[in-house]
Amino acid sequence: MPASSSTAERPIGVFDSGIGGLTVVSALRRELPGENILYLGDTARVPYGGKSRRTIERYSEEIAALLVGEGAKMVVVACNTASALALARLREVLSVPVEGVIEPGVEAALAATVTGHIAVLGTKATIGSGAYADALRAARPGIRVTSRACPLLVPLVEEGLFEDEVTDAVLERYLGAIRAGDADTLVLGCTHYPLLTEALARAAGPAITLVDSAANCARTVARRLDQLGLRAPSGHPGTLDLSFTDPPDNFLQVVRLALGLEAGAARVRAARPLV
Repeated sequence: MPASSSTAERPIGVFDSGIGGLTVVSALRRELPGENILYLGDTARVPYGGKSRRTIERYSEEIAALLVGEGAKMVVVACNTASALALARLREVLSVPVEGVIEPGVEAALAATVTGHIAVLGTKATIGSGAYADALRAARPGIRVTSRACPLLVPLVEEGLFEDEVTDAVLERYLGAIRAGDADTLVLGCTHYPLLTEALARAAGPAITLVDSAANCARTVARRLDQLGLRAPSGHPGTLDLSFTDPPDNFLQVVRLALGLEAGAARVRAARPLV
């Protein structure tokens, strides 16, 4: 049964442990310009990487509950760590659909590869979780996966060094061995990495296809909204509301400028602990 028009006009709630998830917001704005989006970055407790599964589940529940409490019709987990460790829990406890960034990236990578060899770049926490490798192998037994933790990339992005010789040198260090092998698909397994797409494409070379998990997440969200009859009505003016659990640093302005995101002043609110 199609959802009521009032339900369809409710916002999509998006959360991340910090600011990097705005790349997912940018992809959603391109894919679904008529949707209202409510973004909440848990900047008071960033990063989630390195914390236990139980803690990440608790943080994710608290943030997601706040978004649902503000009327979100769907929750998008724009965080690889939370997608890896808390998505199943959120789908159990929330009353609205939940989408993450890992499943769409895996689906797109499997569709893209010809050699059957996929490389994944991510933070130490995401690569250490094995989430991408496990999901790829579960979906297609026999697939070859090369995973590479890239701890220097997030600091470079947060310094705004999207096009810089230092960034190029670091990418060469991380991607040289991948380029020399027969991997033909490269998954960007961190929501910061789409900001480095041009530099990554140069470093990877023309024989390797980049898979942007943020863009594929947005396409998955669009399909899911259509399946559930939850897409905003045609002509609806989409809005963007940014909020954080602690005042964001200058990286917020860097990202907004880089992605062309227009929104009002960011709000600060505290996550409500689960009782």
